[in-house]
Amino acid sequence: MPQLPTSTRPEGQPVLKNKPDNTAFTQQRLPAWQPFLSAAYVLPTFFLLGILFIGIGLGLYFTSNNVIEIELDYTGDQTNSSCHHCTNHTIQNCKCTVKFKVDKMLVGPVFMYYELSNFYQNERRYSISRDDDQLNGDMSYLKDPSEYCVPFRLNSKGEPIAPCGAIANSMFNDSFVVYKLNNTGPQTRVQLNAKGISWWTDYNIKFNNPETDNGTDLQQAFEGTVKPINWPRPAYELNTNPANNGFKNEDFIVWMRTAALPTFRKLYRRIDRGLEPGNYSVEITYNYPVISFNGQKRVTFSTISWMGGRNPFLGIAYLVCGSLCIVSAVVMFIVYIMYQGKHVPTED
Repeated sequence: MPQLPTSTRPEGQPVLKNKPDNTAFTQQRLPAWQPFLSAAYVLPTFFLLGILFIGIGLGLYFTSNNVIEIELDYTGDQTNSSCHHCTNHTIQNCKCTVKFKVDKMLVGPVFMYYELSNFYQNERRYSISRDDDQLNGDMSYLKDPSEYCVPFRLNSKGEPIAPCGAIANSMFNDSFVVYKLNNTGPQTRVQLNAKGISWWTDYNIKFNNPETDNGTDLQQAFEGTVKPINWPRPAYELNTNPANNGFKNEDFIVWMRTAALPTFRKLYRRIDRGLEPGNYSVEITYNYPVISFNGQKRVTFSTISWMGGRNPFLGIAYLVCGSLCIVSAVVMFIVYIMYQGKHVPTED
């Protein structure tokens, strides 16, 4: 490697121009702590970490187990299922009812989810089949969607689809109504809250309806576009509430956040007052087909704890790590006792 030009000290000794300064930092002479990992330090550390992890793991595990879940399968693949007749796709807006019982008070808010199995939203071509600029209300992309949406970009007549893409086209469209069954009177409808079920960043930043001028409604803003192929209604008619319509529809926003695993839950509604003990029924409008790909559909009611819903994984992970620390400490202690005072012979 050629040398850089040099300068000459008064004594005549050449010095490279790029030589770093003679400081503790540049010459790596800063003070450092180099611990001596003796048994007196290592063994207590492993024991303490193990006890700490096991304590945290037990707390997380039992907290997760205190979360109450009621899971109802309504796939209809079994002939004795109350929703079996709805698997016939010739029946439009087929309704079926699933009953369940609440044994003890479920303190609100109770979260109501729908769950799909064997549905791969993480497939690459599916997960990128969307146009975020269109979903953000950009008028130019509303009429000219991204190529990522192909083959759900234009319809057979060449008209732009809004919202475009495979994710939007496959939006979940079953609906649920919950009733409390009374022995001495008519059934009572349980109030389901559809507000605030999506992520704040999605609702307030990522998803926006096209801008409308004074006197222009949402339908006119979507003029020149067509609905997705599998949708029964266009985007501006998803809900009767104008604040929950178009791209700002929260059910649509929840669906557009794709899941990482083939079995996933998505939040459908909240029951703010909770569920009292008693008998209940869920009236299901069965529209979403899953039998063709061996999928399953469930509706789940779940309470929450300070750490969220039921998920024992984190507690189990802490218990495993804590146990490994304790076992490692015991093994190292035995080895230390066996070889204490013994020295490895060295060559002269």
